[in-house]
Amino acid sequence: MPAPAPYVRKHPAMAALYMATATVISMTQGLGLNLVSANLYQLQGPLGATTNETVWLMAAYLAPNVSLTLLLTKVRAQFGLRNFAEVTILAFLGVSLMHLFVDDLRSALVARFFAGVAASPVSSLAFLYMLESFPPEKKLNIGLSLALTNISIAMPIARLISPTLLDLHGWSGLFMVETALAMISLCAIYCLPLNSPPKTPVIERTDLVSYGFVALGLGSIAIAVTVGPFYWWFEHAWIGGLLAFGIASLTAAVVIELNRENPLLDIRWITSKEIVHFAGTLLLFRLILSEQTSGASGFFQVLGLQNQQMTTMYVIMIASAITAGLVCAVVLKPGREPYIHIVALSLLIAGSFMDAGATNLTRPEQMYLSQALIAMAGVLFLPPALAIGFVSAMKRGMNYILSFLIVFLTTQSLGGAIGSALFRSFVTVREKFHSNQIVENIVTSDPVVAARVQQLGGTYSHVLTDPALRQAEALQQLATTATREANVLAYNDAFFLIGCLASFGLACLLVHLLYNHLRDGRAAARQPADA
Repeated sequence: MPAPAPYVRKHPAMAALYMATATVISMTQGLGLNLVSANLYQLQGPLGATTNETVWLMAAYLAPNVSLTLLLTKVRAQFGLRNFAEVTILAFLGVSLMHLFVDDLRSALVARFFAGVAASPVSSLAFLYMLESFPPEKKLNIGLSLALTNISIAMPIARLISPTLLDLHGWSGLFMVETALAMISLCAIYCLPLNSPPKTPVIERTDLVSYGFVALGLGSIAIAVTVGPFYWWFEHAWIGGLLAFGIASLTAAVVIELNRENPLLDIRWITSKEIVHFAGTLLLFRLILSEQTSGASGFFQVLGLQNQQMTTMYVIMIASAITAGLVCAVVLKPGREPYIHIVALSLLIAGSFMDAGATNLTRPEQMYLSQALIAMAGVLFLPPALAIGFVSAMKRGMNYILSFLIVFLTTQSLGGAIGSALFRSFVTVREKFHSNQIVENIVTSDPVVAARVQQLGGTYSHVLTDPALRQAEALQQLATTATREANVLAYNDAFFLIGCLASFGLACLLVHLLYNHLRDGRAAARQPADA
């Protein structure tokens, strides 16, 4: 891999333009994913699809997206960063325009697949433009913090603006914004070129073979975990088949890479103690952060609320994330990473346990503080973790950057999908448990239940004269209420579990810091004796 291009200091106004370009590019890519995932239920009507069918829109996007950055990193090095940026944004603009002509589910699936392909290099450009504005000593604190803040606010922004866009133009309205942002990004990329290192031939034929197995493996797993909670894991054999095929493909890629002189991925380094610890930390955090991406929004959907009724909560989340990103940029320095992680995990614990006491009367106002804390935790955690990984990879040479990228991207994109799948699956299992518990105690021979049925049936007395029909409607309404209460209890269990996981992570971190402190103390005590 070629060495990075030498840094050329920019005028403050020019540096600000590069930062603005990074923000626009990041929003272009982030909204492309989140505008669909935030409106799966609202898109059923325009596309004439069921809930399970619209979930395939997310699966089609993630299938190529989770692995493509691995290959594109070498493509960028071989063909030049300038050419890479220009072709990338043109491709993304073309795919965005394609969405405006979608009129059914099949065409939407094709468009979403190519959107996943085109978005992968765009996300890299957002990082590179933000890092371009800062000198080398500031890239891993200020640059990373601001770049990751842009990524984290894309989800709440998508939920904030999507109700208005859907009301105006439906499906097309969502992607008119993406197309407009892509056009702005196109102009910015052509006017503000990146500082490009010299081209270097780094792609080998075996790279394409290895990448093919990696793409098939990660793509199959991404599809399975995306649709699994909706089709349910044990109801369809093809879900297990996809998981098995994905694992087999990744195994084939590992076998090939272990026997190459210049591997695309250094499997031995990836499986080293340091990197396994790094990957495990990132994966655990992505699982915990599913409380915000799938938890709060899913909880309010169960209660019948829509995105437009949660706008203030999303504004608070955006403001909290930006504040945390600026704070992280100021305080992040080598050696402070564990302490920033302690703060992030503490915020997560507080927010999760606060949400665990929700009821059917809970509204977004009661979750303003907890969701703000969780949004801040998400932004505070990732920059220190990513900085540690980058430093570790760069100490070994530029070739290890690729291996680090696949670890980071797998834990983030695929880890996010796995986290959401596990969260939804846990809620489904607990809802069935609580539903059985509630239904067991609802018998018409109970005077309280009989009175409740009579009260509910009385609401239909003006439209239904048959007492049997009134009782049937009352029983149906009572069953709906029981299901809602079971869902509320299930989400409380999930919030509590996430709080416990965050507490476990914090305890492990504190024990690790104590061990390092004691080890360093013993080493310092030995030095005078050795001398």
